[in-house]
Amino acid sequence: MPTRPCWVEIRTQALEDNYRFLSGLAAPHAELLAIVKANAYGHSLALCAPAVVRAGARWLGVTSVEEGVEARALCPETAILVIGGVFRGQGADVIRHKLTPVVWDSVQLDELESAARAANLAPGSIPLHLEIDTGMSRQGVGLASLPALLARFTPTSALKLDGVMTHLYAADEAVGAVTTNQLVLLEKALGELANAGLRAHWLSVGASAALLAGGAAPIAVLAKHHGMKALLRPGLALYGLVPDYDPGFQSGEPETLISARQHLKPVLSWKSKVVSVRSIPAGAVVGYNGTFVATEPMRLALIAAGYADGLDRKLGNHFSLLVRGQRAPLVGRISMDQSVLDVTEIPGIAPGDEVVILGTQGDQHISAFDHAQAVGTIPWEVFTRIGTRVARIAV
Repeated sequence: MPTRPCWVEIRTQALEDNYRFLSGLAAPHAELLAIVKANAYGHSLALCAPAVVRAGARWLGVTSVEEGVEARALCPETAILVIGGVFRGQGADVIRHKLTPVVWDSVQLDELESAARAANLAPGSIPLHLEIDTGMSRQGVGLASLPALLARFTPTSALKLDGVMTHLYAADEAVGAVTTNQLVLLEKALGELANAGLRAHWLSVGASAALLAGGAAPIAVLAKHHGMKALLRPGLALYGLVPDYDPGFQSGEPETLISARQHLKPVLSWKSKVVSVRSIPAGAVVGYNGTFVATEPMRLALIAAGYADGLDRKLGNHFSLLVRGQRAPLVGRISMDQSVLDVTEIPGIAPGDEVVILGTQGDQHISAFDHAQAVGTIPWEVFTRIGTRVARIAV
């Protein structure tokens, strides 16, 4: 059945190319874990997880056990890291679907050990990654609590310490002092592992910002010092966007960042179509509460996209979309399911004309950064806000 004309196009070949490019930046220092959490940043887990695996990814990163189960059905042989931890009652699914959970709390270890006993698993059967809080105060175990957690990894436990991770929360800043301090704390945590007689295989540190800024090599040095292998976790760059760096950073961009700006390709385009066209006289109001009043005769195009699809309501009267290769301003308030464009200066607009909400048409381009800057948010939110009722189509 034909559907309402509001859809997202996913260029899976661009995604594969991006992964291969990023993998080349990391080599030979580190391996990559492809972040496909939150429905692959709104791009579609079903389309994106198999694409990055085709490109060579051996690791996928998801938020939850639920996402992990879905990813496992798509990618039977790939390692899947559940970054958001394990909740009560989920241990059995972790085991059943061969997921690798991130842990930082004794309650999580209790859940996994209980599930392991129920399944009669042998010692060392459940690989997991231990997250260290190096200053973000979000998730992760602090240094003071680390020894007690490490004591849980005994020769008879089903738990296996496969990796250690932390999250660099300011890798896009110019000075780099925050990241340096985080790595100092991480070094101390790794020393605690050595003192406890433990060693992990993977050291998982850094996302897109760290990788593009040339961070793979120093992280690999730290990993090698402790007999580990570095694992970086690109997200935004995987989908073709270079993170915004602190302005001071730009004075001496590393070659890796310069190359990324040249090679990464946007994966997602968001489109709709003109539903109908009308002419209105001067003085006519447009949309709820009459926030736009025509000062002259105008031609308006109605499109099938609104805030329930993820088009931010604050864009009304403050943003333009693309139709026939030209920018058409959004006028009036964006409705739940529809929006209105001013096409007075664009001749020949007719029902069925394609409208680009995010992407390229002709020589014009609208990026997730453009959307984000217009409403005071970030590209990650722009992508993940696109509604589930908007079909994702591989092209």
